[in-house]
Amino acid sequence: MVSRAFVLGVLLVGGLPGPRTAWAQGMATADRIQGPGWWPTQGTSPRKDYVGAAACARCHKPHAATQPATSMARTAARAESSEVLREHPALSFQLGRYSYRVDTRGGQSVYTVTDGTRFISASLSWALGVGRVGQTWLFERDGRLYESRMSYYDSIKGLDFTPAHALPAPRDVEEAMGRAVDDPEARRCFGCHTTASTTENALDLAHLVSGVTCEACHGPGARHVAAIEQDRVGEARQAVLNPRTLDPAASVDFCGACHATWWDVTLANETGIAALRSQPYRLESSRCWGKGDARITCVACHEPHRPRETEPALYDTRCLSCHVSGKAAVTREHPGRACTVATARCVTCHMPKYDVPWMHSKFTDHRIRVGPR
Repeated sequence: MVSRAFVLGVLLVGGLPGPRTAWAQGMATADRIQGPGWWPTQGTSPRKDYVGAAACARCHKPHAATQPATSMARTAARAESSEVLREHPALSFQLGRYSYRVDTRGGQSVYTVTDGTRFISASLSWALGVGRVGQTWLFERDGRLYESRMSYYDSIKGLDFTPAHALPAPRDVEEAMGRAVDDPEARRCFGCHTTASTTENALDLAHLVSGVTCEACHGPGARHVAAIEQDRVGEARQAVLNPRTLDPAASVDFCGACHATWWDVTLANETGIAALRSQPYRLESSRCWGKGDARITCVACHEPHRPRETEPALYDTRCLSCHVSGKAAVTREHPGRACTVATARCVTCHMPKYDVPWMHSKFTDHRIRVGPR
């Protein structure tokens, strides 16, 4: 693994060119989780430190009322609770001599693969992804965790290969069925899709909380709750992380713990569509990012406790927090002039969507720019 320090050295002598202007800002997630204090996906806290969302809801009723409806809160479920599987009880896919099926009945989903001679079946254990774009499944076989070779895609209402793991010519039924997920990958996977799945650096699938709930972002709440109950407000505030207090670069890195930070993408040498799908990387590659601007962090546009707004025009007010319109003067705080185009919906031109063929969907490119490139 190439270290961040090495890459910094390369950059200083002119290598690895890129659009970002403030190289020293931000960190790779692997570095963040080694530091002090809480950070998403860290996984070092003991299970007893987690109190659950119901304890948070006693004081934070508005957030608790809306957050369960977000995609983050619904991004993982045990297979028997998957709406996708319940609404599509018979899914099938054929490629050459291999046939794939997912049959759901009586609350159980069975995944079967056959080459016409041999077949293997397994009960699905976990469903990852809400299903608005797609959903991937995990199953256990011979004491190991596997990712299904097939995933569900909503735009086609059916199955296709799991992203980045297409296998047009499997060697046998076992390889056609899925791929083994090792412990480090499982911890990363569940760390972003669930809450308290890794405690004291060990994966604990038996006691995790499905989906991203309060403590996945703010950290374990036991000390916070205990301090509040004893009216030690100052101590309570220090016991959990409030992402709103982070500087712009750290704020974007915070979301990048699961959506990939600028450094995560750079160190992984990802390019093209793979890099485009990292919203933090693309956002910080924008010319207007500069040294970091709180007006264009992830949470400036997306309220994490509410379902994501999908109507482009609703983001215009955020654009106008930096850009002036009409006869208003351009200033240091408002350095850009808005377009004179009559129609609104700024993001449709300046943050266009691009098709990701293997996802059967389009994704918004978060690199803000003037032209289509």
